[in-house]
Amino acid sequence: MVIMGLQDPCNAFKWSPMSFPQAWYKQLPPTGTVKSLALGALLAAIVAFWIYSDVENRSYLIYQNVADVPVMPAAIVFGAGIQSREARDRVATAAALYKSGKVTKLLMTGDNGHVNHNEPESMKQNAISLGVPAGDITCDYAGFRTYDSLYRARNIFDVRQAVLVSQRYHLPRAMFLAQRLGLDVVGVDAGKSSYGTRQFWYDLREIGAAEAAWFDILTERKSKYLGKKEPLFGSTR
Repeated sequence: MVIMGLQDPCNAFKWSPMSFPQAWYKQLPPTGTVKSLALGALLAAIVAFWIYSDVENRSYLIYQNVADVPVMPAAIVFGAGIQSREARDRVATAAALYKSGKVTKLLMTGDNGHVNHNEPESMKQNAISLGVPAGDITCDYAGFRTYDSLYRARNIFDVRQAVLVSQRYHLPRAMFLAQRLGLDVVGVDAGKSSYGTRQFWYDLREIGAAEAAWFDILTERKSKYLGKKEPLFGSTR
């Protein structure tokens, strides 16, 4: 089990405004427009890093092993392309959760933006091939972003407690969003293999994605696609 978090996210980076930023600023050409643009870029970078640190370094329960995960009603499995290594690892982890009795339902959520790109159905078929009954798998075809997946899990599928299944680079953002949306969640790291050079891109992408997540919560954005309720456990639960 891994417990991540800092008591004060702001302490994740300590720097003095009288050191590097000031020295860097003084080296710029004495042109008002150039200095203003440079200062704006510097401030934007500082804000972006602060937001990323705030999202990344809160206290989350993220487990490395399926055996250590507490029993929860369902697992939310995030899409990651069609038959990608990342997606297959997530489905394999979710299937292991189901077969070990940690969850009784799987919610496959991802992008089905056009007829030839159906992440949830692809994940469902993979899970079935791993021994999960089709009747215990629900697909959310409008999980275009992590925020949408979790917003819809709460408002469409009536999920209140869940295991979030994804890789370590994605889980802090997913758990940040889930907690801010009022869900009781833990995470399990589905990183079963190396993702090679793509890992650098994933880590870099999380900086911008963390900003988007932070502002989604700040503005209380509604998911674009809602519709009628489809409770994961039926109308009686």
